[in-house]
Amino acid sequence: MGDGRIGILGGTFNPVHYGHLRVSEEVRERIGLEKILFIPSGNPPLKDLELAPAEYRHEMTRLAIASNPSFEISDIESGKTGKSYTVDTLVTLREMHPGKKLYFILGIDAFLDIPLWYHPERIMELTNFVVVSRPGFSFTKLSSRVAADAKELSALESAHRDVCTTAIENGGEVLLMNTTPMDISATAIRKLVKQRMSVKYLLPESVESFIISHNLYKEGSDCL
Repeated sequence: MGDGRIGILGGTFNPVHYGHLRVSEEVRERIGLEKILFIPSGNPPLKDLELAPAEYRHEMTRLAIASNPSFEISDIESGKTGKSYTVDTLVTLREMHPGKKLYFILGIDAFLDIPLWYHPERIMELTNFVVVSRPGFSFTKLSSRVAADAKELSALESAHRDVCTTAIENGGEVLLMNTTPMDISATAIRKLVKQRMSVKYLLPESVESFIISHNLYKEGSDCL
């Protein structure tokens, strides 16, 4: 099951944590994806002191997914110089995986923000979407963006349904999905590291070890 269907999860992964991993595994299993591509973002044009270098974030992500044969990492963005746009990444992925159906995985909040992205109409044409639950955001807010009625969205909101299949204007498939609530954030992890407190059980041990050995996110380091 899953032949021809590839999931895409992009992000800064600063650092990658169990929230990213668990959501990805649930999406892969429920939809039947052959694999999920993790795509860490590159370095922004303006230096961000809280953002670890792209090569570090790529390596932390590689370590985090190493034990899952259905997870793969791509340097399509982290290996580039200059700014990366989602629309360009999707065009390249379509060229790299002809005949495959792409499913872009993102939270409710990010899906609502797509109109603010670079060439949003083209993004909608290039991929299908999996929109996953996020603490503090409601599926009912998607009523103006997807062809799902209020009853279906309410059923998701109350967790009486786990998945709802709908569409957007161009006919692309949109899967709305409840996932296990894991209110873990990279921001909170960085704050704990800065305070020299434990981040154990929030992310894989291999990632924790990498953060420690490279002195990431601490006061006085290059990556606070």
